[in-house]
Amino acid sequence: MGQGPDSASLMAEAAELVFPRFDETTAYLLGTAVVEMAIDAGLPVVADIRNANRMFFHAALPGSAALNDKWVQRKSATCLLFQEASLLVGTRNREKGESLAKHGLSGEDYADHGGAVPISVAGVGMVACLTVSGLPQVEDHRLAVRALRAVLERL
Repeated sequence: MGQGPDSASLMAEAAELVFPRFDETTAYLLGTAVVEMAIDAGLPVVADIRNANRMFFHAALPGSAALNDKWVQRKSATCLLFQEASLLVGTRNREKGESLAKHGLSGEDYADHGGAVPISVAGVGMVACLTVSGLPQVEDHRLAVRALRAVLERL
């Protein structure tokens, strides 16, 4: 696990990643942005966009594994529950010497490792999450953030 950002910088980053709108077309643009970035760099990742009720996008690239899908589910569950990036949840837990178990959450269902990032809409809040799995956790997070920034620039 590489040295990652602290919780203050992750909260500042989240404040910048706010969409004017989000719908199925935006989800497709975001998902394909992650896939294109990953293919260009030869990264073996799974990319997923979902909310609590439905999946908007899912792609598994060469070199990824079924285990990455499990990580996506667990990291997404954490992001959706806490309404924050899974890396932020994990960083805050580590800074406090805590774990998800303190909140009564099972490691079978939740993971506070980086890679799940909220998709927030101005005036609404979090509407979904983008999750990447297949790289070290900080790199999963960074790839998701790069894709979010790229699509935000297009809107």
